[in-house]
Amino acid sequence: MEFTQKHVLGLKELLYKMADDQLILGHRNSEWTGLGPMLEEDISFSSMAQDKIGQSLALFELLQELGESDPDTVAFTRNDNQFHCSQFVELPIGGYDFSLVRHFFFDHAEAIRFEMLADTVFEPLAMVAKKFKGEIKYHTMHADIFMKKLAEGGPESYGLIQQAINDNFGLALGIFEPGEYESELIEAGIFGGENALQSRWLAKVVPLLESFGYTVPKVENTAPALGGRKGIHTHHLQPLLDEMTEVFSIDPGADW
Repeated sequence: MEFTQKHVLGLKELLYKMADDQLILGHRNSEWTGLGPMLEEDISFSSMAQDKIGQSLALFELLQELGESDPDTVAFTRNDNQFHCSQFVELPIGGYDFSLVRHFFFDHAEAIRFEMLADTVFEPLAMVAKKFKGEIKYHTMHADIFMKKLAEGGPESYGLIQQAINDNFGLALGIFEPGEYESELIEAGIFGGENALQSRWLAKVVPLLESFGYTVPKVENTAPALGGRKGIHTHHLQPLLDEMTEVFSIDPGADW
């Protein structure tokens, strides 16, 4: 099938939101370096942060092949209203309970998204999706292990994680905010769509959390945090971008 202009615009929109999610959450998770509740978690979050930033680079390189600017320019010269990340990923790391629940929700969504994209008709993206399958599998395994451990750790740890699930379920649903060219992506076989992704995500995370002993809010009773995909962000994103771009502003020739 030959791509129309709308197909290409939809593909760019998809790549931008994926790359921005990975870039921003990668930087957020890197903030756990030196702060983890134990050494292993300090190392794990730092390692996964590096993975995400590497994944974002690969996606920005695909965007460059489609006519967008080079990865450094795209990553480090936009303001917050030009970013397509979900609001969930831009929030400060908070306590470990919040960061772990965000990690769990987001990485299961990304694992399914990349699984779906392994069959995309846009072959360069299919190759990227297959390349990072192993990394993302490790991320979900890590999240599952610690969500289960804290469920079994006693009333205090269980209560903190349960509250974080309750508080952030709507933010997690914002990951699946449909784009303007959703129907074109589905029509062309580029991506199965955010609604299909959300359905598969719910079918994965709800039974898993319930098997750990947690209660999951009902989708129909939860307002998703929308707007991020359209450049509407919290007041937390621009200060993070200012911090991220400090080195690039001083030395635009620096490598990732």
